[in-house]
Amino acid sequence: MANDDHPRLIIPNFLSLAECKELEFIHQSCGAVGYRPNVFSTTLSHLIATNCGHFLMPFVPIRERLKEKVEEFFGCEFELFIEFTGLISWCKGASIGWHSDDNRPYLRQRDFSAVCYLNNHGEDFNGGLFHFKDSEPETLIPMAGDLVAYTADSRNIHSVDEITDGERLTLTLWFTRDNSHDEDAKLISFLTQNHLTCSLHPSFLPSPASSKMYWFPPDESSGYQSKGFDIRFARLHTLGFGLFCHMGQRNISESDPSDDFMERLNDPLMITRENNMFDKEFLNISHILQVILFYHWQASNLQGEEKNVENPNVLVVPLSQLQIDKVNMLKHTFLKDEELAKALFSFKFIANWQQFPLGSAQFGAAVDEWELYCIKLCKELSTSLSHWRRHGSIFSVADSCRD
Repeated sequence: MANDDHPRLIIPNFLSLAECKELEFIHQSCGAVGYRPNVFSTTLSHLIATNCGHFLMPFVPIRERLKEKVEEFFGCEFELFIEFTGLISWCKGASIGWHSDDNRPYLRQRDFSAVCYLNNHGEDFNGGLFHFKDSEPETLIPMAGDLVAYTADSRNIHSVDEITDGERLTLTLWFTRDNSHDEDAKLISFLTQNHLTCSLHPSFLPSPASSKMYWFPPDESSGYQSKGFDIRFARLHTLGFGLFCHMGQRNISESDPSDDFMERLNDPLMITRENNMFDKEFLNISHILQVILFYHWQASNLQGEEKNVENPNVLVVPLSQLQIDKVNMLKHTFLKDEELAKALFSFKFIANWQQFPLGSAQFGAAVDEWELYCIKLCKELSTSLSHWRRHGSIFSVADSCRD
């Protein structure tokens, strides 16, 4: 939309639904507590730090397309650097008043902002409408795949209505002409430092950050574990799953105040549903969350498996009363505010989960398919990294370079 006084670009369906769903999977399975109340975020540096650097690969072609569109529309071809790439979700209660993106001194280097919506207003969330203060269009209704880009200055003062239900998910990029703020150089250095050699199994298994990064709401003054919930545990719970940990010889105590106990979710765990347990041990809660949300994302593609047919490689066992008690104690420890968790994460009822019990062929296939998906991305990253290091930028490596 050409307007010299208020330059802004709006493109419906810039991203495909498949791209939106893949980014949604990455965010909900890897995200941490965000930068403002009731906001959660997934940055590319966070993915690298948690051994999920291979999840950068779906972003690469999207970043390129988006940067080219912004440079073309705003007449600054080959001038821009990507300052920030992140997935950001706003949940019930989140909002932002009128502001421009350069009204804080530490953001003065920013020239343009771009937002791609990844889910739908009225279906996945309510509220959260985007408003420009001046000129047309005054209001944007977020719909999956749509792009809005604008100058990060007083010509495009904007606001976002409070989210009243659900989770409003976006891919956000910031652009700058100042190469000292180039995100690519920092990410490549980070990848190199972390020795991400993805050809070595099982290098794709996630290594979570400190549990404090996943605790909502963060409240250091009263001790982060005194109220609220772990967002990873809450996402699993709202989808109908629980966790079991053998705990060794140590007694489980809901009142245990130690950070060591709060890191228990980073220990090996097993998935439960109702009074049954999937008899496979996973590395940690992040491993489980990725598998479960991959199952959710790919459910329709896995329906070729006959429903409710037992997979010989999938063993589901009933929980004993002692095991049920341990499952419940983990819930009471890591989900202290169940109603708040439901308010943030349970807007849309997922009916098809009841069709896929733990022992179904679909669930067993999802565990295997998640691993194959990660290995594929790891191989792509491993091949691309040498080219990125050579050129000092992140870009889609041509097929001929991968041979």
